[in-house]
Amino acid sequence: MTVSDPRTPEPRPAVPGAISAEQLRKEGNELFKCGDYEGALTAYTQALDLGATPQDQAVLHRNRAACYLKLEEYEKAETEASKAIDKDGGDVKALYRRSQALEKLGRLDQAVLDLQRCVSLEPKNKVFQEALRSIGGQIQEKVRYMSSTDAKVEQMFQILLDPEEKGTEKKQKASQNLVVLAREDAGAEKIFRNNGVQLLQRLLDTRETDLMLAALRTLVGICSDHQSRTVATLSVLGTRRVVSILGVEDHTVSLAACHLLQVMFDALKEGVKKGFRGKEGAIIVEPGRELKVLISNLLELLTEVGISGQGRDNALTLLIKMVPRKSPKDPDNSLTLWVIDQGLKKILQVGGSLQDPAGELAVTANSRMSASILLSKLFDDLKCDAERENFHRLCESYIKSWFEGQGLAGKLRAIQTVSCLLQGPCDAGNRALELSGVMESVIALCASEQEEEQLVAVEALIHAAGKAKRASFITANGVSLLKDLYKRSEKDSIRIRALVGLCKLGSAGGTDFSMKQFAEGSTLKLAKQCRKWLCNEQIDAGTRRWAVEGLAYLTFDADVKEEFVGDGAALKALFQLSKSEERSVLFAVASALVNCTNSYDYEEPDPKMVELAKYAKQHVPEQHPKDKPSFIRARVKKLLAAGVVSAMTCMVKTESPVLTNSCRELLSRVFLALVEEVEDRGVVVAQGGGKALIPLALEGTDVGQTKAAQALAKLTITSNPEMTFPGERIYEVVRPLVSLLHLDCSGLQNFEALMALTNLAGISERLRQKILKEKAVPMIEGYMFEEHEMLRRAATECMCNLAMSKEVQDLFEVQDSDRLKLLVLYSGEDDELLRRAAAGGLAMLTSARPSLCSRIPQVTTHWLEIVQALLLSPNQELQHRGAVVVLNMVEASREVASTLMESEVLEILSVLAKGEAGPVARAAAACLAKAVEYGLIQPSQSGE
Repeated sequence: MTVSDPRTPEPRPAVPGAISAEQLRKEGNELFKCGDYEGALTAYTQALDLGATPQDQAVLHRNRAACYLKLEEYEKAETEASKAIDKDGGDVKALYRRSQALEKLGRLDQAVLDLQRCVSLEPKNKVFQEALRSIGGQIQEKVRYMSSTDAKVEQMFQILLDPEEKGTEKKQKASQNLVVLAREDAGAEKIFRNNGVQLLQRLLDTRETDLMLAALRTLVGICSDHQSRTVATLSVLGTRRVVSILGVEDHTVSLAACHLLQVMFDALKEGVKKGFRGKEGAIIVEPGRELKVLISNLLELLTEVGISGQGRDNALTLLIKMVPRKSPKDPDNSLTLWVIDQGLKKILQVGGSLQDPAGELAVTANSRMSASILLSKLFDDLKCDAERENFHRLCESYIKSWFEGQGLAGKLRAIQTVSCLLQGPCDAGNRALELSGVMESVIALCASEQEEEQLVAVEALIHAAGKAKRASFITANGVSLLKDLYKRSEKDSIRIRALVGLCKLGSAGGTDFSMKQFAEGSTLKLAKQCRKWLCNEQIDAGTRRWAVEGLAYLTFDADVKEEFVGDGAALKALFQLSKSEERSVLFAVASALVNCTNSYDYEEPDPKMVELAKYAKQHVPEQHPKDKPSFIRARVKKLLAAGVVSAMTCMVKTESPVLTNSCRELLSRVFLALVEEVEDRGVVVAQGGGKALIPLALEGTDVGQTKAAQALAKLTITSNPEMTFPGERIYEVVRPLVSLLHLDCSGLQNFEALMALTNLAGISERLRQKILKEKAVPMIEGYMFEEHEMLRRAATECMCNLAMSKEVQDLFEVQDSDRLKLLVLYSGEDDELLRRAAAGGLAMLTSARPSLCSRIPQVTTHWLEIVQALLLSPNQELQHRGAVVVLNMVEASREVASTLMESEVLEILSVLAKGEAGPVARAAAACLAKAVEYGLIQPSQSGE
């Protein structure tokens, strides 16, 4: 919201046609002079809409260009100046403004042409002459730099491609310099123009890790935010070739290729944000076609034999990031539909692959989970039943093709694919389970003598048990089978999975203490075995993950929670596993922590409704006695002591697609539970919790972002924000806090956000500007009218701190606004804390803007008694703020001073001035001295 200077003209009438284009132009000029560039821009735009003459249109476009220059929107400034020149080719001001915009955009050659024309039109104009000299110097400097850079680029490539320099320090330095040079746009352009892409292709052909990394990182600089260079690079290297680098065995090279492809995708999708316009204009780009070629190659890579498992995972990660819409508000999901038609079966093939069988696709422990996440995102991106039906049809067709006529191996592949769907788009998984013979085969294969067959079947049974449609069937038919597997199998890998199945079925009642599937003590025995496996480092991480899955279900039971958080070794093993390469464990770890901290949503049932339910013989959920607040607090303390924050911080940092929005939400819930108690917040901050909360508050589900933002608010209220969020990070906290001011958030969240913003607003002007930029002021003003006294007080305190900014002071000077009146009235409220906040804001505003002092008597007839009450307050702080307000009013206007001196204020000030030495006495004495100066009162005989 932009508010003008007090010199701003009176608001114009809102009646259409009641004001001319000329009046609007003049008003825009006045607003521009006052520094309200956005207001001026609006006025000029409205004038254009009224159908001005061509000559007036040229002036208005020229003036709009001036506004955009001030607002640092140089591309728009160039466009507006060009429109003015089109209307009037001899408009020297428009030419000069376009040259300024072009200079800022780095297009110096074009800026010079405009300046030369300006000088030819006004040869004696010293401003134009000086600007021309300045830009000439810049061009010469750029030419010198480019010339020297040419030589440097050539020299670097000579060193890198010299076979005799292999492994030398000189070669390593050359590769680093090349990467650094490419990070600057001018350097990237120089490398590109000097046959750089072809030379980088030769570096990639060497197959030497260091050279390949240098080439890929340099290509990142060349393609970053530059559409035409990206298209040219793909044309030279070949899209297939670039994508194939993902599949190399070297982990670092594959990751570097993944980063390059992400940059290329962003450049193709977003277009040019910065770059050489001449270059852009010279190339006709078809980003839609290039994108599809890129994605098509990634889909082909998924099922290519000989590609590393890591490369396949990276391809899946790219597809997860690239394909689905970023926001449901975007109506275009055509890319998702195209990928489903072209590549759904390829994704299902990865999801149905078995790890390490001969002749199969190479996959990692995370591949199937990544495939599940991609399938889930594609399914969620569909907009109608017809699109979803097509998805189901393709999945069922693929599963049938393996299940029917392909023997046992085909059935295993089909069941594994169903498991993949159950972990992703569970609707599709449930429908696949209902296909003829699938569930029967799962049950039959659980009894197989072959470990591999048992693993596939048991995992499918576990995933199916979590879905409501199948849980009752499995509870009836699968429990005895899983118990039998757990007791008789000699393989830990089978026993641990069977145990997880039992855990899952045993926790079907959730937190409802009255609904237990198994006999008393059974869940504790299952949990004890899970902890035993979790702590056994002799078992591989992939198998131990299942122990965490079991605990994620069993920790719904409060007895299990208590034993688990009391087992230091188990917690240590859990946190170590969460930091390992086994990323698929993240969701299970987060789920277990949510259960232990009771950070899921729980509402106390209404006692009246409970009585009605009992009367109607309906089931009433019961809470476990050990889930009461005192037990929860004790568990949180134990988790903090065991290092839960550092483990969660590592989980947040992971780049794996396994860190889904749902997983982020769980972590946000745990963080909020950890900072509930004030004394625990220091530990959370010390272990990096503040830093980890920022990305959680900016990305994820709406609920997750809100929970993380509330945790940030709690930390900001009770700790020094500059230490909790050092450096630039403190500015990232503002947006999440402002998001808590929305009406759909709870009163507590509103209150904590206001308190946190109050702290931030008191730190620096830059932070206040950030709060203003996030459009928080109207929301804060809204809460100043709230009925709830704590919300009203917190909003007033926040506004008091924001009032140190010029823009907020301008708001209080706006005519016909109740802002000043509200502060004056609140200064007379019974709530002492509210009075203190309002009086503080009033003291600050009257000091900064003397014009407000003469308006105080106009806003309310009770102003005098409010001022007197402040001066007579037993609270020293309130008394001081009242004295400052009176002093400001006396100094601002003789008329107001006269009114004050004719009232009881004179007597009060006389008493205060003779009181104990301090700020109140000094302010009172200063008031009396000013009144003497005005001749309103006479000094006493003693000269006092």
